[in-house]
Amino acid sequence: MHRFKITELGENVFWLRETERDHLVRVLRLAPGDDIIGFDNTGAEYYATIIKIEDKSVTCRILEKSHPEVEAKTNVYLIVGLSKGEKMEWVIQKGTELGMSGLIPLRAKRSVMQLVGRKAIERVERWQKIAGEAAKQSHRVQEPQVFAVSDWSEVQRALPQETQWLIPYEEEKTRRMRTVLASLDSSLPIALIIGPEGGFDYSEISWAQEHLGAKSVSLGSRILRAETAAIAALTITLAYYGDLG
Repeated sequence: MHRFKITELGENVFWLRETERDHLVRVLRLAPGDDIIGFDNTGAEYYATIIKIEDKSVTCRILEKSHPEVEAKTNVYLIVGLSKGEKMEWVIQKGTELGMSGLIPLRAKRSVMQLVGRKAIERVERWQKIAGEAAKQSHRVQEPQVFAVSDWSEVQRALPQETQWLIPYEEEKTRRMRTVLASLDSSLPIALIIGPEGGFDYSEISWAQEHLGAKSVSLGSRILRAETAAIAALTITLAYYGDLG
């Protein structure tokens, strides 16, 4: 059954507008009487039937409300150094499918791509749409937030104060990720800081350790590409706490 992000929720109805309305009408060609599922990013989903299609909205009558247990029990965020090409899009799509809670694009010293101003805003809007589509495809009821492109100091302010920070680092030889996960509190948010293509400068590792209390961890003996490291770290974390596998 087709899924849609609810634009406005009423007592017994909800409305779809703008891109959600256009997708239902122009692409899927659904009509009054067809059944759909809506979600509103609160953890609930609504089984509904289409009752009216207008120029700017679709009205749906709610038949049943439920709270499916599809979201990860541990909130895991990715902080990812800006990378060129479509690598960030791939990480956002796959990270959403796996269950990440959000992603912060990070301006790192070795980032080949640098985004500022209007260009950064437009790119984040595109990334949020990718997260939204991936959330629908994977039957999530809350799409992850893609935060504004941030510098190191802004990253700290974006997430809750009690966030626990880990930074996979190729020079870390002794502290394995699973060992560190055993020492964390899974009821508190966890942030995984992933470098760009060229990795982090050591000064950035030091800053994260000093200002965020980040613990450097090893993902194993092989060097991973930035996008692979992001998905590997996310998968290890969610699997360790029982949300995957």
